[in-house]
Amino acid sequence: MAVTIKDVYRNSYAYRAGCEAGDTLLSINGNEIVDVLDYRFYQLNSDLELKIRDRKGQVHTVKVRKPEYEELGLEFDTYLMDKEKSCRNKCIFCFIDQLPEGMRESLYFKDDDSRLSFLFGNYVTLTNLTEHEISRIIKMHISPINVSVHTTNPELRVKMMNNRFAGDALKILKRLSEHNIAINTQIVCCPGWNDGEELERSLRDLYELNVNLIGVVPVGITKYREGLAELTPFTVEKARETVDILEEFGEMCMETRGKRIAYAADELYIKAGYEIPDASFYGDFEAIENGIGLIAQLREDFRDELDWREADASIQRAVSIACGTSAAPYLRELMDEAQTKFPGVKVNVYPIVNDFFGEQINVSGLIVGQDLYHQLKNKPLGDALLISSAMLRFENDLFLDDVHIDDLSRKLHIEILPIHNDGVMLLNAVLGTTDE
Repeated sequence: MAVTIKDVYRNSYAYRAGCEAGDTLLSINGNEIVDVLDYRFYQLNSDLELKIRDRKGQVHTVKVRKPEYEELGLEFDTYLMDKEKSCRNKCIFCFIDQLPEGMRESLYFKDDDSRLSFLFGNYVTLTNLTEHEISRIIKMHISPINVSVHTTNPELRVKMMNNRFAGDALKILKRLSEHNIAINTQIVCCPGWNDGEELERSLRDLYELNVNLIGVVPVGITKYREGLAELTPFTVEKARETVDILEEFGEMCMETRGKRIAYAADELYIKAGYEIPDASFYGDFEAIENGIGLIAQLREDFRDELDWREADASIQRAVSIACGTSAAPYLRELMDEAQTKFPGVKVNVYPIVNDFFGEQINVSGLIVGQDLYHQLKNKPLGDALLISSAMLRFENDLFLDDVHIDDLSRKLHIEILPIHNDGVMLLNAVLGTTDE
């Protein structure tokens, strides 16, 4: 397979060598170029021989000499230089299968692409990997690779993922481990399926495979599950059992490896009624994208910044924060501390019940525009409304229900400020100050 060059950056090494838009890149140093991983890996060398087919169909070789690791200067139609691979599984817990009809088309696409795992941290199931791709990961030492494991019991994995190859795919983990590929894993924990003894088994097996990380998150259950497998939400008791298993396992890892490799999502601690651990518990926050350590990190950064600031009674400001019901108590606590130091500041924290997906969904990132409007339209909002940037797509413009942030701002008559999970940014937004 070859890839067409969309553009050549002016004055780049490829430009100086005579490459042109519309040419087809066939190989680099004899290695076929199929997609972005091939291109990024093989272009790193200093001395390159590019086999090019020009727009007239003539094939010729272009030689390029450049500093090692510097970019060659070619641009392609898509970032992957190929189509994104979709998921072949029908997992019992798949959130996309629990979406209502009528949402934007891109939300229904299920990716399962090892290239996105390396480039953007997406998780893959291994059921979509060809032998060529496995060998390439090993050859290029693509690391880390992020894997949705869910269970190491092959038979149970087949049932949970509704894919007869799901159990055999676990063997790929062993191959990757044997070649020292760092493996980050995720387990979506479903009560009655892969919790309890099955979770303990998975933890032991993954420990033996020397994985780098195990993140355990609770299954998300929306109100749109007609025709899907029966799933049970976490109870307080089940959440406590799961957290206890993970903390005991984590202590064992600390003793034997000097680091904790398994963590429970913040949601599990909240459901269990347990205290969220301090930031030091989470090491380098490697699993924060899974909602693991979010509250601990935000709390530590916010308090450190608050301690550093000088009290200032002259700051007069009123703001509101809209968040998921699970995060609300923690944000209220932080805002009380801020208001004590800055008595002229008033903050309302509004927990938003998720009517759109159902009350079982209580995280901030899945709150939609229409729920914000209906639950805030008669509330005092002050000078600005603060929301988590996780509620919006990457462009920071649309909520999951396609409500535009500018439209919501006009309807609520308030400036809306999307805030990342950053304690300094949050305090600045509350006080109306900037980070000097």
